[in-house]
Amino acid sequence: MHLNTPPRPVNNHKIYHAHVYFDKDTLPFASKLCHAAGEKFGLEIGRVHQKTVGPHTEWSCQILFSNQSFDLLVPWLDEHREGLSVLIHADTGDDIKDHTTFAYWLGDAVALNFDAF
Repeated sequence: MHLNTPPRPVNNHKIYHAHVYFDKDTLPFASKLCHAAGEKFGLEIGRVHQKTVGPHTEWSCQILFSNQSFDLLVPWLDEHREGLSVLIHADTGDDIKDHTTFAYWLGDAVALNFDAF
């Protein structure tokens, strides 16, 4: 494994968020991807933000899911993301730890703004 390779997702928490990152060129695809995940797996999908929100330094859409959906959703997202970066993190209530220690990536890691916390 390359030293700069971000950690891959592991299913060891109860609740998760996935943040699919995109830009104006990939907006239509990212929106379809997130809504397809919501429909396929019966999950809550957040707004498709065409601005930075919270610690996210790129446009993003949030998918809320549990450990029960993890083993189906995460491989599906990885297979269908077509190069988009996806942050998957635990939702333990500790925002800093969730976005650092419990943060996993599909694709390249994206810089986060921890000053947002």
